[in-house]
Amino acid sequence: MTNNSTTSSNNQLSNDEHIIEAIGKCRVVVRDGKVAEVSEGIIQDCPLAKRFAVPVEEIRPDAVAKNIEMRIQTFGMCTPDRELYSDDAFVGFGASEIISSALGEQSKVLIDAAVIACDGAGTVIVTDPRMAQGIGGRMSGLVKTVPYASVIEGIIAGGGYVLDPHTARINAVDGVELALKKGFTKPAVTVVSGSDAEEIKKICPDAVVIGVHSTGSSDAEATALASHADLVTGCASKTIREICGKKALMQAGTGVPVFVLTKEGKEILLRRLIDISRQLVVTNATLPVQERGPTPLI
Repeated sequence: MTNNSTTSSNNQLSNDEHIIEAIGKCRVVVRDGKVAEVSEGIIQDCPLAKRFAVPVEEIRPDAVAKNIEMRIQTFGMCTPDRELYSDDAFVGFGASEIISSALGEQSKVLIDAAVIACDGAGTVIVTDPRMAQGIGGRMSGLVKTVPYASVIEGIIAGGGYVLDPHTARINAVDGVELALKKGFTKPAVTVVSGSDAEEIKKICPDAVVIGVHSTGSSDAEATALASHADLVTGCASKTIREICGKKALMQAGTGVPVFVLTKEGKEILLRRLIDISRQLVVTNATLPVQERGPTPLI
């Protein structure tokens, strides 16, 4: 089901189109700086979504649309005015928060770059922790985007690189290959598929691979991520919890857990713990540990 309550521009062709796999795997289309389409999600609720600046209490197209519209209005997501830097940690153990902590001045031995996706630029390589957070902390599940000169120029001015400034294509494997060509040796990279994780580890064994947006992962995908990723976000995935959770060396969070699968992954997660100012508890447990999370798990 698609929400078609937006303007008639839904039916008009546009070169300015972005596709996002948002909360609950709702497919969101942003055209010309406006939310044009939102599909039904495949889960009903998520504890993280309820804590957003514009909370999504129940995952419905209208609620997701309001959240995305807020992002467009407040920091220019999917527009040429996209803000690239942030000092805010939006969640405790998000992929961008973990990467930003690992890129900090005291952590250069852990990773030396981040390969991530940015609306308006596609796959990019960044080294500034504030840029990694500004891009990744505000974007979820970017599937397709278009190039904006202002965004690309901002990334380059901040010491970053753009995989393909002409098309803004998204390809994590090619992004890691570019990072190696630019002289980086230990990039962190976010992936959505186990096959990408496997290929990246072949071309750069020292890469830190973080599996993200895992809701709906098949047994095969979860097994591949368990074999080749360093960290994997649990999202609303039953298979990730069952397969990666049982193999994990460490788990961060319980409602929407992050599973740490390697020593290298543990090191950058511990770096994140240092940067969290609020109280924490660390204990032994048989993993996975699960509190009430997204529903349903699929």
